[in-house]
Amino acid sequence: MGFSSFLGRVLFASLFILSAWQMFNEFDDNGGPIVKELIPKLTVVRRNLSSKLGVAIPDINVRTVIASTMLLKGVGGVLFVLGSTFGSYLLLLYLGISTPILYDFYNYRSNIPEYYLLLNDFIQSTALCGALLFFIEMKYSITRRQMRKKTPKAKTV
Repeated sequence: MGFSSFLGRVLFASLFILSAWQMFNEFDDNGGPIVKELIPKLTVVRRNLSSKLGVAIPDINVRTVIASTMLLKGVGGVLFVLGSTFGSYLLLLYLGISTPILYDFYNYRSNIPEYYLLLNDFIQSTALCGALLFFIEMKYSITRRQMRKKTPKAKTV
């Protein structure tokens, strides 16, 4: 099971690591081509948050957001491959923040083709969150089971 577990973690994390690598290669003074897609979505999020909270939200620096996502995906993916739960928490943080922002199907009507594309990606990201939660729980249950097995038995004379 050791090799198949490692291979599964490598295949799962390759999605995040390769994506972070691509973002790193495309990152430039402006932030890369993702800026064109991210600026309108962050503007909508900022407007919604300011209307719900009743407080003016300051401008969000898109280059910082992109650099943060690269960091979360890259470091989280590498740590996940090594079997660290901290890496899975980083990937879960990335998915938890980025999924509702990037795949905002709820801002579209259902008769527009973009709605179904965004909904599909949203569901896929929530499935990835479920896989990460499953990994975290399995790590904790294995640790608890090993600790129960190692309880010292009383010696009889």
